[in-house]
Amino acid sequence: MWLKDSRYRVLEHVKDTDFLQIVTLLATQERNHVWLAGGGDRDRAPRVGCRRAEMLRLSLEDYQGWADRAVGALLTTAEFLYEQSVYDTKFLPYGTQIIPLAAIFATLGEEAKTPSAREKISRWFWCGILGEMYGGSTESRFARDLPDVVAWVRGKPSVPRTVEEAQFSAGRLETLRTRNSAAYKGIYALLLKRDISDWRTGANIKADTYFDHAIDIHHLFPQKWCEDQGIPRDRYDGIVNKTPLSAKTNRSIGGRAPSSYLERIQEENKTSTEQMDSYVERHLIDPEHLRTDDFETFYETRSALLTGLVAEAMGKPVTPAGE
Repeated sequence: MWLKDSRYRVLEHVKDTDFLQIVTLLATQERNHVWLAGGGDRDRAPRVGCRRAEMLRLSLEDYQGWADRAVGALLTTAEFLYEQSVYDTKFLPYGTQIIPLAAIFATLGEEAKTPSAREKISRWFWCGILGEMYGGSTESRFARDLPDVVAWVRGKPSVPRTVEEAQFSAGRLETLRTRNSAAYKGIYALLLKRDISDWRTGANIKADTYFDHAIDIHHLFPQKWCEDQGIPRDRYDGIVNKTPLSAKTNRSIGGRAPSSYLERIQEENKTSTEQMDSYVERHLIDPEHLRTDDFETFYETRSALLTGLVAEAMGKPVTPAGE
């Protein structure tokens, strides 16, 4: 049903098996709760999970009991992803994370709508992405995250294991170069959450992205300029030297030095220096570093600012490079 509504296009790659995993997580969680509520031995309690064997044991009654709630939870998940500035599958860090997210929302229902609950769910979400916790085998993590996050939201003091285990090294910024990395797409979304503007039009990039206005992540110091200056590819081609901009703005940048293209964009669009600087600063960039073509100072300063952005989202310090 969500495939017919463009608002939920972030769900377009959700498969039938993903849906069954959500339902199975919910059904096995209920069996676990019933067992414990009846005084059953915790060590012998039915396992919460969604592996193939558990999916095959799913009864028709279980499916009918949870399917509608799972559908509603998927729509809530899409709305949550929208709040996190993730609008479509192109920049969805982990498609697999939709499964525990939906199970969490189905379990919590109205409890998930409080500011405290939203804050905790968001922190778990970003720890999973920036700590790159969903890149390998995921079913066991689903089974841990569902009860961990639900208990945390309901007041249990211990944080979920995904939050506890997640680490982001400052040195990782230097290696994030393509959308193959969940953390790369995560930082892109975190920049969008800052309500950044396109430099040519001043339009809100978050809105332009939602309405599919050819927004993508582009180099700040262009590839040609960097190569002419002898800057190595592994330095200029990472996330530190990129930001979300429209295709038209990127064409205005071309291969020019930042000092040149900023002046050109200002002149073509009759934008004042002060206004342009305000656009640039929202992207966590010191405009003076672009206006003086100072790549090295720009790189070090923006690395620190992006590190701070990551630490804020994860709710924990970033590991210094080299540790």
